[in-house]
Amino acid sequence: MPTIAIIGSGFSGLSAACYLSQAGHRVHVFEKNNSVGGRARQLKTAAGYLFDMGPSWYWMPDVFERFFSDFGYKVSDFYELNLLNPSFDVVFEEGDKMSVPENFEVLCNLFESIETGSAVQLKKFMKEAAYKYKTGIENLVYKPGLSIAEFADLNLIKGAFRLQVFSSFSKHVRKYFSHPKLIALMEFPVLFLGAMPQDTPALYSLMNYAGLKLGTWYPQGGFGKVIEAMKNVAEKNGTHFHLNATVEKIEIENNQAKNIVVNGERFNCDAVIASADYHHVESKLLPKEFRNYDENYWGEKTFAPSSLIYFLGINKKISALNHHTLFFDEDLNQHSIEIYKQTKWPSKPLFYVCCPSKTDDEVAPQGHENIFLLMPIAPGLKDSEEMREKYFQLMISRLEKQVNENISNHIDFKKSYCVNDFISDYNSYKGNAYGLANTLMQTAIFKPKIINKKVENLFYTGQLTVPGPGVPPSIISGKIAAEQLLKYLNKTEDEVVIR
Repeated sequence: MPTIAIIGSGFSGLSAACYLSQAGHRVHVFEKNNSVGGRARQLKTAAGYLFDMGPSWYWMPDVFERFFSDFGYKVSDFYELNLLNPSFDVVFEEGDKMSVPENFEVLCNLFESIETGSAVQLKKFMKEAAYKYKTGIENLVYKPGLSIAEFADLNLIKGAFRLQVFSSFSKHVRKYFSHPKLIALMEFPVLFLGAMPQDTPALYSLMNYAGLKLGTWYPQGGFGKVIEAMKNVAEKNGTHFHLNATVEKIEIENNQAKNIVVNGERFNCDAVIASADYHHVESKLLPKEFRNYDENYWGEKTFAPSSLIYFLGINKKISALNHHTLFFDEDLNQHSIEIYKQTKWPSKPLFYVCCPSKTDDEVAPQGHENIFLLMPIAPGLKDSEEMREKYFQLMISRLEKQVNENISNHIDFKKSYCVNDFISDYNSYKGNAYGLANTLMQTAIFKPKIINKKVENLFYTGQLTVPGPGVPPSIISGKIAAEQLLKYLNKTEDEVVIR
């Protein structure tokens, strides 16, 4: 039975490991850090705080259910999901706060109270978004993006106009709504897709359907429970995990990956899936002649943001704070320009606050709060402790003003995370946090290929290839890569039989 090496244990690597070990192969996962999960690792403190270091929005619950059902399980076999209500809060100018309800009819009423006629418009918008979601999740995102022929399906061609792949998300939203608050609410998911709303295809209104119609959920115990569940499935299927195992080189013979070098020692394998940063794998682990892309290629790509993150333990409860809060009290367009066009530290940034202790008693000591501050920034910025602290003070002062109480004097744990950490921990290109931007020319067949064009048994997975950034797409990416590798193995077995 073939031996398969997987580099990296993020969502895509774990997903690939589950599918490949289920198929009966010997699967070994090599993780450079001391715990699995990649960006979804957790930080545990001696004082009793438990922080999700990466993802905190649980959207598209059907993708998770579909994944676990492939192995005969349900999500509920591993962790408990809570539907948040409100789904999230949005803070506008002058501290004006909108709480977004989980119930869609209540949401329609909220829209109507802000802009006359917008309830009807929201229903129309969501009808189109539901079509895109159903078509995208069922037909598009599970394709490997190797050829335009994959999309030569009559139903897809007929529905291409409704998918609005070539339309601007920004213009699409403004066809339905005119009030600045509603526009900001509809455009906010795009900030994490990695491009300005005007540069993002209207196809991605499917994200509005995911967030506003399917709901915002929380896995009790945090995203670490999802990682733990996937690792559990992989191990039950026979996957072996190697921690503190830095892959230093992929050795090629006769256009095939024969070995990987791990902590100075060779590991023989029949195929490799690289779930680590695509650019890092190509530029550091592969000889130049076997790379898919050169440095110029990566330099011309549009990357999603990096982030300045602060993990805070607060030794009191904060009554005026819900689980998710988006601070949109400054100009979204200006912040986006400074991320994507000017590549500079923002002048008046938007930011996000997560307080999971509002939903989960296990992530903070009794009577305390667990807070996560996140500010999107351009990748590749010069990162320093002075700059981090400057923006921490800016964020915490705006948060204190909004909740109308002192927080700074009650911090008993504080840790920052930024560009340099993304590079150090994940070999992330320019310290990006979310992969490639979902622009039109970086969608589907225009993304970096999931196969190596020169090495037959080397495949890529994760947020820098298909289908793109985010937790559900990464889980799907692992499945796609596993399927491509299995096709390769079946083909080579057939060739041996023929000979």
